[in-house]
Amino acid sequence: MSDHDFVAALLQRMTLAEKIGQLNLLSAGEGPETGSPAVRNVQGRLEAGQLGGLFGTKSVRSVRAWQEIALAGSAHGIPLFFAEDVIHGHRTIFPLPIALGCAFNPQLWHDVARVAAIEASAEGINHVYAPMIDIARDPRWGRIAESPGEDPYLASRYAEAMVKGFEGDDPTALDTVVSCLKHFIAYGAAVGGRDYDNASLSPEDTIGVYAEPFRAGIAAGAGSVMGSFNALNKRPMHAHREMIRGWLRGKAGFEGLMVADYTGIMELSAHGLGDRETVSGLALIAGIDMDMMGEDYLNHLPRLAKEGLSRPESGIEISAAEICSAVDEACGRVLLLKKRIGLFDDPFRYCDDDRAAKATLAPAHRRLARTSITESSVLLKNDGVLPLEPGSRIAMVGAAADDRTNLLGTWSVSGDHRQAVTLLEGLHAAHDGPITCVKGSDIVEDPILADRLNVHGQTVFLDTRSATMMIDEAVAAARAAHVTVAVVGEAREASGECSSLTDITLPHPQRVLIEALAATGTPLVLVVKAGRPLALEQEMKLADAVLFVWFTGTEAGHGVADILTGEADPSGRLAASFPARTGQVPVHYQAESTGRPYPGRFEKFKTGYLDLPDTIPAATGLFPFGFGLSYTRFSYSKPTVDEARLKGPDAVAVLRVTVTNEGERTGTEVVQLYISDPIARITRPMIELRGFEKITLQPGMSREVVFHVTRRDLAYAMGESLLDVEWVWDPGVFVLRVGRNSRDLQGIPIHWDA
Repeated sequence: MSDHDFVAALLQRMTLAEKIGQLNLLSAGEGPETGSPAVRNVQGRLEAGQLGGLFGTKSVRSVRAWQEIALAGSAHGIPLFFAEDVIHGHRTIFPLPIALGCAFNPQLWHDVARVAAIEASAEGINHVYAPMIDIARDPRWGRIAESPGEDPYLASRYAEAMVKGFEGDDPTALDTVVSCLKHFIAYGAAVGGRDYDNASLSPEDTIGVYAEPFRAGIAAGAGSVMGSFNALNKRPMHAHREMIRGWLRGKAGFEGLMVADYTGIMELSAHGLGDRETVSGLALIAGIDMDMMGEDYLNHLPRLAKEGLSRPESGIEISAAEICSAVDEACGRVLLLKKRIGLFDDPFRYCDDDRAAKATLAPAHRRLARTSITESSVLLKNDGVLPLEPGSRIAMVGAAADDRTNLLGTWSVSGDHRQAVTLLEGLHAAHDGPITCVKGSDIVEDPILADRLNVHGQTVFLDTRSATMMIDEAVAAARAAHVTVAVVGEAREASGECSSLTDITLPHPQRVLIEALAATGTPLVLVVKAGRPLALEQEMKLADAVLFVWFTGTEAGHGVADILTGEADPSGRLAASFPARTGQVPVHYQAESTGRPYPGRFEKFKTGYLDLPDTIPAATGLFPFGFGLSYTRFSYSKPTVDEARLKGPDAVAVLRVTVTNEGERTGTEVVQLYISDPIARITRPMIELRGFEKITLQPGMSREVVFHVTRRDLAYAMGESLLDVEWVWDPGVFVLRVGRNSRDLQGIPIHWDA
């Protein structure tokens, strides 16, 4: 019997109440809460057969216990699935997704997801709420930390690699999990960078930018998708039938499970769509299969399935038959997911204490975590002070220098910071000279802000000493050292969910500290830990070197020390543009042309800012997308194309460029390909990423990098409404651009005929 036949037969035996019970998704209460749940009686729900899945379990013992209750409470022996947020690792925590995006390495992304799947599945988890693939172009938005960045092409490659790493080739394999693409859709386009706020986008941007990673993840085989909290163009996404049933299930061909986000259906009432009964019907008909935490389906669908939903004043008429049909459809998807991963054959197949003990924080997993830090950290400036000289005296300064509580970063729900390596520990292990470590300043100085940052346990500790005393101590240490390494940045919860900011400069006490350290004359290295791009205009002037490491996870100290000491070459390239000042955001490299383009210097009545220096591009920020330095120097030959004139849909343009390591150290470069479409039917970005390749070269070594460009690479989204958007292209001249970042490129024109 096929899986679909099995599910169809089971549905025929189930009552309406049993079907609705399968649409209920609750938390086990073993982890952090991010909303206001309507119920905490998990055991009672299981005993009554009113629960289809459970998330937030933390052990095999817990999974086994809950599963036993669920099986006893189901007349048909229907098992639970178990889910968890596995955003950047499970027990072994990797750098944040925004950092992983900077790696520009699909194989690394795949391997990170593979490790996370091995660890999560070993603890009974079979469904993970990852990858998060929201395009994010406003660093005020805290959840940019969980995003692969600003670019749809890069995010699409990230989505593909992560899905394949999580799901593997066999859904019944014990070390694979069902992935969940989130959040659908345009969550990262929130107005003002305010979390949960709404987005207004053109059809072209919705489909051509924000939907592209979802299309890629679905094509790669993602088993589920999660709705987003925002409204898109005035329509809340948990009730957006046009995008869920029309685009996601229709145009993108998604056949898997669609889950609500935490109380997302309940929150439709706050969006203004009606009472709880009304929004339950709207969400179900829109295509949301499972209700997370709100229990609105459980409470309201039984009546709606008998009487239908009629709200003439709002133009809502949904028949009872439509509700019943939608319940069957949704329940069928829940059951099919469980059948495909083998839970009906063995509900306890993921419960193996021995495997859990062996998989958690395995040495190979920690090695990959360490490597991922060197691949994702971005060197923004280096005036010859890095790598650190062997035997040199180091003053290590900053509240984060010897701090363990903030190392893992946001959304590391199953990680244990006590198992992480601090930066001081890592540098002590890697450096053979004396190191003096002092605090220098608090992370923040406002007690109210500190309390907010301690929402999930204390990670910010305000010193009892005065700011002057701490700075004096740091200055003395710096003057006695050959080099100062200042570890600065954000607290863990300063980025992440509901962590939006109006100011993305470093907190005030740290800026004062940096000024004092710079004034000593001792060479100054800044190691910046953060979950978002920061506005570092002043710090770039004061420091001799700036290494942006993000939040780096379990192997933080060892990975960062590898870079500082030169054991590894920093090979991260920015997955999101860095503004000079907060007032520049939102900022991204895909700036569109205007009728009065910014000329590169201030000119009245041109696109730009009165108070911004001419050296900083107004539209694309202080550091462009794709930027990052190495400990060596790379040169690029003039690019060539095999044919400058092409014709037809199957033609392929082949671009070649030779990259040479002209320095004295082995280094890694990310070679990037962009395309410009000078004349089109609508306003277009001036350049768009269409390829990249990460290469490692020994001193004096050269390599030819080849890119193949198809006509699909020339296409763009265009349409009057979301569902009539088509991918079109315009025959004529295109410019292929290749180089080391989105601002440092060489171009070569090609002509492509229809």
